[in-house]
This record gives sequence, structure tokens and C-alpha cells, in this order.
Amino acid sequence: MKKDFSQGPVWKIILSQAVPLMLAQLIQLLYNVVDRIYIGHMNSGDGTALTGIGLTFPIVTFIVAFAALFGTGGIPLFSMSNGAQKNERAEQILGNSCCLLLAGAAVLTIAGYLFSRPILFFLGASDNSFVYASQYLRVYLAGTVFSMLNTGLNGYISAQGFPKIGMMTVIIGAALNIILDPLLIFGLHLGVRGAALATVISQAVSALWIIMFLTGKKATLRLKRRNIRIVPGLTAGILKLGTANFVMQGTTCFVQAACNSTLQTFGGDVYVGIMTVLNSIRDIFMLPANGLISGAQPVMSYNYGAGKNDRVKSVIRFNTITGAAYTFAAWLLVFVFPEFWFRIFSKDTSFIEYGVSAIRIYFFGFVFMSFQFAGQSVFQALGDAKHAIFFSLLRKAVIVIPLTLLLPRLGMGVKGVFVAEPISNALGGIACFMTMRSRIYRKLG
Repeated sequence: MKKDFSQGPVWKIILSQAVPLMLAQLIQLLYNVVDRIYIGHMNSGDGTALTGIGLTFPIVTFIVAFAALFGTGGIPLFSMSNGAQKNERAEQILGNSCCLLLAGAAVLTIAGYLFSRPILFFLGASDNSFVYASQYLRVYLAGTVFSMLNTGLNGYISAQGFPKIGMMTVIIGAALNIILDPLLIFGLHLGVRGAALATVISQAVSALWIIMFLTGKKATLRLKRRNIRIVPGLTAGILKLGTANFVMQGTTCFVQAACNSTLQTFGGDVYVGIMTVLNSIRDIFMLPANGLISGAQPVMSYNYGAGKNDRVKSVIRFNTITGAAYTFAAWLLVFVFPEFWFRIFSKDTSFIEYGVSAIRIYFFGFVFMSFQFAGQSVFQALGDAKHAIFFSLLRKAVIVIPLTLLLPRLGMGVKGVFVAEPISNALGGIACFMTMRSRIYRKLG
């Protein structure tokens, strides 16, 4: 049965969409973090293997960026067509998006195998950490197509009003990953290769689940073979909106690269490992917020397509207030219990000691991310690609990357890398939200 997002209390519709996605995203943290927890406790927990995995993050993020470009870029168009009752066009958008994901995966896999060595050393690998990074990456790259299909297509399930099915995609992958990790890492003595193999197998099963649903009878808008092709007009629209997500993820890749290389210069492997843990903790706290935004975006797009501007404004208000309350609570948990989070990943006392001061600096001002989320999601959901791209670039490329490279060289050392994050959160988040409020929110009235 087709879901009508234009009827009923807005907050209930958002939560009915978002809560399953939040649960899925919380489970997703197991997918992303369990590998790092097991790897962090390898070799008596000295952190070298964890540092090696951290060096692969920019490359993995770059792959996710292309999945966002080709996949999630089509979801607002898909939802608007759905809201306007243009079912054939919505299915064409879905098929076009799938074709782009498959082609992109093929290119990225080949490029990854050809250039992984020089890229890893450029990202700050040492001779010791490169061994682990290379072992992990060479296995992970074999599953690029599954990773891209997961990231790019799962949103089309939730956009049709089936968030619980979308949640099952993540649950299946996470559960399988949790089971396989200790078996392959320790049981079969595959080490970091085992962690990567567990991830690839889990993503393959999740991708199969997505394809089976989108081609099955339960989906109201289906993935059809005849639509899996490049249509220039649709591709242009997908890339236009997907560029915002691509820039957001792509600049994250460059932020990670700048952080790792700078930390390697000023602090060595131990601080690259600390940044790996900080990224993992941030992922844990970001996922529920992303679940809220992912659940609300189809509701905004649908009502905008149906001409229900008052309901679009209600979604914006709900996102802003709920997001601010959540990110403030997350910051408190980090500030009060910093040591707890590091002990999850390592038993190394020096690693924990250096990490505690770093995490308090890094998460200061985390609440401002809620304003970035609120503003960015509106630009994307309503098709304002220009502003979505601008504010993605502003926070990361214009603010955080230059500060990451500059502050350590002005006498702050490794502390400068961690200070750059809260400054960029505050400046970027406030600028994004105020622009959205003045250019879109007020005009919707």
C-alpha cells in the first residue's frame, strides 16, 4: 500500500519513518565499529593495527561519496515524483540510479587496486601501519559494488514508506558481520584481512536483500530491468542533487586525509590511532541524527511536491529542535565519560591518556552540528543543490581543512588538529541554518 505523507500529524509520520532508521543506524554502528574494536585488541592492543585501518578511512569514505552521488542524489527526485503521482518517472529514476552505481563501482574497484599503495603513503602511512592498511584495503575493494548498492539503494525503500524493511537491510548485515568478525579475525587467524572479508560478505548479503525487495511484489515502485540504463536528463538531475552529498562525503575524505597526515607529522602513529577512535565515536553519535534526517527528508520532499508548504515547515521545526536536544545530550556523555569510549577500543594506557584530552576538545560544540543537519537536509529535500553544495564545502573545505593544516604549524601541535573541528562546527552550522531560514523557511509561509 502506498504511503501518503500529506495526511496526519507531521511529527508522528517523521517518527514512524525515522525511528526504524535510527535503530538501523544504531545497529549500523556495530557494522562500522565492531571491526575496529576487535582490531584494536589485536597484538596486545598496541594500536598499530587500528592505526592502519584508520588510514583506509579516506578511501572508504571516497567510495561512499560516489554512492551518495549516484544513489541518494536521486531520492529527493524519486520522492517528489512519488508525491506528484508520477510513478513511471519515479521508477525510471530508481533504475537510472542503479545503473550509475554499478558503473561507478567498476571504475572505483579498478582504480583502487592500481593506486592504493601511493595513496596510503600520501595519507600518512608509516612502514608499520602500511602493512595493516594494505591487507585490509585489498580485501575491502573486492566488495565495492556491494558497498555502493547498499548505500545508494536502501534509501529508495524508506522513501516508499517501508522504513522497517530498510532497517532490516542494516540488521542483517550487522548481525552477520558481528558473527563473522571473531571467527575470521581470531578463529581462522586472518587478522585485518578477516575483518575486511567479514564486511564484504555482510554487505553482499545486504545488497541481495535490497535487490530482492525492490524487484519484488511488496515494493510499490519497483526496480525494473528495462529502467537500469543511463537517461541523460534524469542523470543530470541525480548528479545535480547528489553533488551535495558527494561534496559532503568527499570533503570528509579530504578532512580525514589532512588530519591523518598532519597527526603523523606532529604526533606519529599513536595520534593517527586516536583520530581513528574519535571518528568511530563520532560515527556512533552521528548515526541517530542521520536517521532522523533520513526519515524526515522523504516527508519534506513528498509534501513539497504535493504543495503542502505548512507541513514542510513543521518538519523543519521538528528536525531543528529534536536534533539540537540530541546533540547536546551526546556532547554531555562524551565530556563526562571520555575514558569509557577509549577503553572500548584499546587497553593501551598511554593511548587512553592522550585520547581523553583530545576527545574533549574534538566534541566541544557538537551541538552546532544539529543546525548544519537541519539546514542541509532542507536544501537537499527541496532540490536546492546550489546551497547544499556551498555549505558542504564551507564547513569542511573552507574552514576545517585549512585550520587542520595551519593551527599545528602555529605552535599548537597535535592539539590544533582537534581544535579545528569545533570551530568549523560552530561557524558552518550557524551559517547554514540562518541561510536556510531566510531563503527557504520564511518563503514557505
